[in-house]
Amino acid sequence: MTPDVLFFLFLLGLVLVVLAREVFPIDVTALAFMAILLVGGYLDISEAISGFSNKAVLTVAAMFILSQALTKTGFLEVLVAQLERLGGGRKTVGIFIFLMATSLISGFINNTAAVAIFIPLALQLSARFRLSPSKILIPLSYAAICGGTLTLIGTSTNLLVNSMVETHGFPALRMFEFAKMGLIFLLVGTVYSIWVAPRLLKPRAGVSSLTRNYSMSPYLTEFRVAEASPLIGSTCLERGVNENYDITILSIIRDGTRHDTNIRNTKLQYGDILLARGTLNNFVRFREEEKVLLLTDVKMSQSELAGQESVVVEGLVTPGSSLIGKNLKEVDFRNKFGAFVLAIRREGKTLRERIAHIVLHFADTLLIHVARSRLNSLADSRDFAILQEHDIRLHKVRFWWLAIVLIPLIMIVAAAGIVDILQASLIGVVILLILRSITINESYESINWSVIVMMAAFIPAGIAMEKTGTAALMGNAIAGLGQSFPDTLAPYAVLSATYLIAVLLTSIMSNNAAAIVLFPIAVDVAMHLGVDSRPFIFAICFGASTCFMTPLGYQTNLMVYGPGQYRFSDFVRAGAPLNLVLWILASILIPVFWPFH
Repeated sequence: MTPDVLFFLFLLGLVLVVLAREVFPIDVTALAFMAILLVGGYLDISEAISGFSNKAVLTVAAMFILSQALTKTGFLEVLVAQLERLGGGRKTVGIFIFLMATSLISGFINNTAAVAIFIPLALQLSARFRLSPSKILIPLSYAAICGGTLTLIGTSTNLLVNSMVETHGFPALRMFEFAKMGLIFLLVGTVYSIWVAPRLLKPRAGVSSLTRNYSMSPYLTEFRVAEASPLIGSTCLERGVNENYDITILSIIRDGTRHDTNIRNTKLQYGDILLARGTLNNFVRFREEEKVLLLTDVKMSQSELAGQESVVVEGLVTPGSSLIGKNLKEVDFRNKFGAFVLAIRREGKTLRERIAHIVLHFADTLLIHVARSRLNSLADSRDFAILQEHDIRLHKVRFWWLAIVLIPLIMIVAAAGIVDILQASLIGVVILLILRSITINESYESINWSVIVMMAAFIPAGIAMEKTGTAALMGNAIAGLGQSFPDTLAPYAVLSATYLIAVLLTSIMSNNAAAIVLFPIAVDVAMHLGVDSRPFIFAICFGASTCFMTPLGYQTNLMVYGPGQYRFSDFVRAGAPLNLVLWILASILIPVFWPFH
């Protein structure tokens, strides 16, 4: 093993640890990885920046814009709502139609966009059938993931792998070539999501006539001790704050100084700010009985509160949100949206910063106080998905029908080989811009730049793997797994192992990053075994795109984490059996659809 290989393996291992622990945002980690390879001489400058001109990266960016133009029309919500009504009030039929429609739509547009649209519809469905949202939101995510395996554009991973396929001189992956295996994954996944997953999932989120029962959702908020509060001169322990209200005081801020220790025995004073974690109902009861001021009392005038009919809704921070990486103070949330954030929830982590200073992440849930008159404009924002029943209708903006026509047309001409998928996508975007179906600002905002930068920065890692000989070494090692089997069975065993490695890698890092790391290895594995590389390529595509057993495995899993009030163990419990079933199916059927010889 050469020093170059040792260094690259060490660096790759370090990157995996950083990604798994989320030390930095994934795009920052990818850029740092690229920079180290460049400075270390493992890449020249043209190789280091090659990802930014990669066909897959540009195609994914174009598909973000096309997806936004389509979702802007409201057509998908109307379509799914109409299809779901065909169930005639029968729970199983209604859920089957809903999940199947989600899967089919996810094969044509970005699946994170599809899930953002359909979470409110899923919540409405759960309320109609008196079913806990926890029973339907993970199945919604699984449906979108399975749907992404149907087509070349169903997931960015497929486009990325296709780009590497073409770079290596192999025949390009065709638009509907994935459908043979994808349809089986879709049918198995849907049956599993309807009859098996709900039995494995606990009803953590309460059933509500609106979206969810806020009283069951733990949030972080702030109170200020008012002049007449009985808390003054007493401690949290003496007043039984935790015992009586089920509220946890995380910090006391007094005269700008933060106190994080011995909180329960600290004598409270007028003007103290209490950083508290609890539920909305308990917040309201604590406010009334202990005479403290909630955020709205402190920062909104009485006329603002009394003069408008207001509601409290939840907003899920979406993948491409401009709020990510900023705090509420920096974005001037109240003036920008005409609404007020009461509290913030982030699953799996206890927040200990003041509300206005918490840096927002993807999939954070905001508890928002807003006037009913502004609710529709808030729902139209691309910064978050409002988890609230809302008016499902077509938005007949200028040439609204064009986006509905263009995406199927692009797929048809690309599948027919008339033009390349990138050419077709770019032409479609230009048509939408010229006819003003979508504005240039909307186009920029629709692109998830974190995904684009991550893909572009990770692509050179595959080049470095080949240049250092790491890909050949690892390919030889994986191919060696087949030595324990007869020669005729060795390719099947190694293919099965490749698929499983892709699933496991995707559990702790981005699916795109996993595909980039594994692709050159798979090519070398096929060469060592003396078989066609295409089965291994599709094993990577399907394996890296179908991780169900961790919330980190796929963005859609993270999106439903908060609204479903899930725990990490819920994904393991519900997702591991499905991953096991699909692994067995892939091991058997991929060589049937894409033979080794």
